[in-house]
Amino acid sequence: MPTFPFEASLEEILRDPESYVDSVFSCLESEFLVMPKGAGFVEYPVFERGYEALKAATEGFSVLTPDKVYPITVSEPISVVVLRTMLGFTPPEWGYVTTQRTGVQVTQGFVRSLDRKVRMAPEMEININGVVKERLKAMVQTACRLLSAGAPEVNNDQFHRLNKADTKQGLNSIKNLSRIGAPYAMLLYERFLGRPFAGHRDSVSELIGDCLESAIEDVLTKAAISFRKTKRAERIEGFDQTPDFIIPSEFNPQIIIEAKITEDDGTARDKVTRIQHLGELSLAGRSEDNPKYEVIACIGGRGFGVRREDMKKMILATRGKVFTAKTLDRLVECTRLREFNANQ
Repeated sequence: MPTFPFEASLEEILRDPESYVDSVFSCLESEFLVMPKGAGFVEYPVFERGYEALKAATEGFSVLTPDKVYPITVSEPISVVVLRTMLGFTPPEWGYVTTQRTGVQVTQGFVRSLDRKVRMAPEMEININGVVKERLKAMVQTACRLLSAGAPEVNNDQFHRLNKADTKQGLNSIKNLSRIGAPYAMLLYERFLGRPFAGHRDSVSELIGDCLESAIEDVLTKAAISFRKTKRAERIEGFDQTPDFIIPSEFNPQIIIEAKITEDDGTARDKVTRIQHLGELSLAGRSEDNPKYEVIACIGGRGFGVRREDMKKMILATRGKVFTAKTLDRLVECTRLREFNANQ
């Protein structure tokens, strides 16, 4: 009996689908403990320099006012990131609250761009022109007011975002933690609420996916197979959901490859549904043994290893053509890609 579903016929898979689910699960790998740094990663010494500059300018966070803070955000731009971290906001959230409270229009695009520029070049002084100056001043003003005021009272079934160990009581909380250090249990609790490294993990999610796509590209290139790698959000005629790879081209799709990595089982379920849909499109107006194109799934991450029923659906939708990083070396020989292998 074949070990992996891509070695078996559809009839063999239907006779014993559970064993093939086991075989895919056995070679799924997860790298959620290790993440790429990516462009704009802020090393701790750089972050700490911004923190110390902000601390010195505000007399140990005793006087958190715009006239003290704004000049530091210009001369030590990384302090902008420190200020945002103290708030516990994403860049768009900071922009939205600023617009709401000051009337100065701080767009999502502007605040994202500013945050990225600071992270890419934390030592380069911010170039202040009319609109940048106005918006940055409004952002600083909003941050100072929020941090100084602390967390307001809310209903018992609600939780305010500023109800954190360092901001709950306004300046007193910030001063105390900056001088005596934070209780470890409280820090752990706040990490639990916010997911450790969540912001960074979200910012490099595309890089994590690129690792698998690059590995597939290497396999196709070594076999001299013609392929079209699509771009994010690109529209391809004939597909309401654009696949990651089309072989040999979008003008004559014979094989499509979906490359997906996820550490979350909910996201994995969405990916399985997407692959099922592509399988259905391949059979539109065709018989089971004569699809428009072959659908291949290349997957990774612990998210796909949670729900057996979802994996079974993926195996059936692709007629067994499910590969992981460990089995990519079989990708060409066990699929229709062998028909396009120019190195045979």
